[in-house]
This record gives sequence, structure tokens and C-alpha cells, in this order.
Amino acid sequence: MPGTAMHTRQDMERTTQNWPNAAQQPVIAKQPAPDFFDASFEWRRVFAEAWGTFLLVLVAAGGGVVAAVSGGRVTLGMMVVAPGLMVMAIIYFMGELSGAHLNPAVTLAFAMRRDFPWQRVPGYLVGQLMGGIGAAAFLRAMFGTVGALGATLPGRGVTSGKALAMEVVLTTGLVSTILGTAYGARNVGANGAIAVGGYIALAGLWAAPITGSSMNPVRSLAPDMLRADLHTTWIYVVGPVIGALIAVAFEWILKGKASTAGRIAAEGAGGSDGGPPEK
Repeated sequence: MPGTAMHTRQDMERTTQNWPNAAQQPVIAKQPAPDFFDASFEWRRVFAEAWGTFLLVLVAAGGGVVAAVSGGRVTLGMMVVAPGLMVMAIIYFMGELSGAHLNPAVTLAFAMRRDFPWQRVPGYLVGQLMGGIGAAAFLRAMFGTVGALGATLPGRGVTSGKALAMEVVLTTGLVSTILGTAYGARNVGANGAIAVGGYIALAGLWAAPITGSSMNPVRSLAPDMLRADLHTTWIYVVGPVIGALIAVAFEWILKGKASTAGRIAAEGAGGSDGGPPEK
């Protein structure tokens, strides 16, 4: 989500013409990124989403677990900054391949924005769910259900309605950040990585005591499933979904509807191989 934008094939060709000989040409001109729209890579992208979501949930839920196990040596600040740093790292190492959605609300937003094909949404959701459940299962195998397995819960005195409202607002901000910095349906480049990772850490620093600042249905659902307690899970599913839809509406107000020209500018002529994007 290092460069700040994806080069199109034409950009690469213009760049290489400025070099005296082939030996001096930059490596990027010879090694284009995997095609985000090539169906033959879909299994790899779903695996990437599963692996990335595993790492995110491992750190996000694991912070609460390790804090309980260590007697509080992991502070609240550490617990909320760690997921932001993890998301930043994930965007850098696999953003070009799968887009590093890591969150059903983000996948839904990209699809609603018409930057991501609806037929690919189920595979991404399955991958994300598998990754989240895998991380929660790993934590349970290691430590049991200590620390409520890192579940996100409304704070003391916070009603379900207030918790829902907070998750809606937090997710609206997160998805707005993602839509505003992503290239097409991909979190790629330094701008996206820093903005998204920074937002996650910032939201957690002030809102974690209210709701746990989940902003991600899988991050909350996975620990709740493994500890067999779903009585507040609906807050963390409904809230992020509503927030994602609001963010899409805000993006339309700010920038208008997604355009073919915008997708070509972001992805090149239909992707790195120049083929047409999926509809």
C-alpha cells in the first residue's frame, strides 16, 4: 500500500527510454506487479487475504490475551498501536497482490464503489473469515480463553446503542481513509500504508475503552466464536457494515461516481498485463 503509485505499461516504457542502455534500466520495468484482474491468480489472492487477516487478528486480539497473561505489562497504548503497525506491514508486503483488504467491510466498500467485482467478494470474505478464525484458534491453543480471547466488548457503562454508533463512526472514518488513498481496489504504496495504519492506531488510542475500536467484523467475530459468546457480536458486524456504506456515500459526494478513467489511471490499462478488468 515502496512507490506512491502503480506505473502503467506506458509509464514504464517512457521511463526506460531515458536510460542509455538496457543494463541501466530499473528493475521495476522488467518485473511488473502480478495482475490484480487475472483470474488465474485468484487462489493466491484469497490465500493472501487469509494470511494477512490471520496476522491482523493475531496481533489485535493477541494484545488483550498477552496483556492478561503478562499481568498487564502490555499497555492499552501498545495494544491499539500494534494492529496499525501490522496493517501497515501487510499493505507493504502484499497490497499489490490482493489489495490487502483484510476486512469484510473494506471488501464490501470497494464492491459498492464499483472498483471490485462482486463475483470475487465471496472468495475474499471466506479467506478473511478463515484467517481470523485461524488466529483465534491459535491464541486459544496457546493460552486458552484468558483475557476473553482478545474479544472486543463495550466498555463499562457503554450501552449497545452507543457502542454501535461508535463503531459506525470509526468504520466510516477508516473506510473513507482507505477509499481516499487506495488505487482502485488496492491498498498499495507508502501513502496508503501510512494513512490506514495510522488511522487504526489513532482510532484505538481514544476509542478503544468505548468499544475496543474493532472496525472489522472478522476481528470481532473470530474470538467470539472460539470463546462461544456471541451476545455482543452483532454490534461489531452491523456497525462496520453501516459505516462502510456511509463511507461509500461520502466518497460519492466528495468525488462523484467511480469512473473508467479513474480505474485506468489507478490500475493501468486494466492491470499490469494491459487486459480488460473484470466487471
